Amino acid sequence: MQITFLGTSSGVPTRSRNVSSVALRLPQRAELWLFDCGEGTQHQILRSDLKISQLSRIFITHMHGDHIFGLMGLLASCGLAGNVKRVDIYGPSGLNEYLQAALRYSHTHFSYPVKVHTVHPGVIYEDDEFIVSCGLLHHRITAFGYRVAEKDRPGRFDVEKAKELQIPSGPIYGKLKRGETVTLADGRVIHGDQLCGNTEIGRKMAYCTDTIYCDGAVQLAQDADVLIHEATFAHQDADMAFQRLHSTSTMAAQTAYAAGVNRLLMTHFSPRYAPGNDIELKDLLREARAIFPKTEMAHDFMIYDVPRRREIDSKSTIHN
Repeated sequence: MQITFLGTSSGVPTRSRNVSSVALRLPQRAELWLFDCGEGTQHQILRSDLKISQLSRIFITHMHGDHIFGLMGLLASCGLAGNVKRVDIYGPSGLNEYLQAALRYSHTHFSYPVKVHTVHPGVIYEDDEFIVSCGLLHHRITAFGYRVAEKDRPGRFDVEKAKELQIPSGPIYGKLKRGETVTLADGRVIHGDQLCGNTEIGRKMAYCTDTIYCDGAVQLAQDADVLIHEATFAHQDADMAFQRLHSTSTMAAQTAYAAGVNRLLMTHFSPRYAPGNDIELKDLLREARAIFPKTEMAHDFMIYDVPRRREIDSKSTIHN
């Protein structure tokens, strides 16, 4: 699981930050999932190492323009030059009507299947490897946060040990790899966990924006390996955050702390904290780290490799 930030500004783009979009690359299945799609997202993808042809799912948090204005352009381009096979889009009520209106008035036709799924709190997608769920956040309009959970996998199967025990290869190996118990022809009972290493704990990512501090975000982020959370305002501007129902840097850190996550990646920063102003983004980072030390501040094109539990303390995972 590899995260690429395609837009980290709130409301409007700046010279160095585009509006909201985060890509989740799944190399093991050659798929690309997007979370939000602000204006200019397709240009950001072209400037990155991501392959648009691998795009398969898009998750939209809410219907504000800085999170959806790039969606129609991206989908249209995929049909013209992207070689995309199918795209499933998940989001709040009104998303399908928005796309249908854009299709009708722009006379656009998708050359590949596009299906829109209106989401409700709970599991919205599941396959053999992943479970994706969503929950309500607290914003001015209906907004959802998302959680991607990789399913646990049995540990590595010890083929040499199986041979030493004279276990015949074939379908029996498959059952043992899955942790099942089998009875051999000679009457011996073999438990799969005797031949498999420690279970590989699945990785978990949570994405929460736009929202003020709320229990919904804490629940979505519970025990996640990484939480991506908005930090629109500095703590000093908390009144403004409450008025606009956005988070401060300290609210993002409090969410990470309450949820027991391993890493917090802050995004969705107000342009008011540009270099040279009274408060700068480095001040927001300092505020958050005072509460949750394992905090990083995302920037456009930053890449974060989500580590497995055994890797967390042994490797660097952020690339600038």
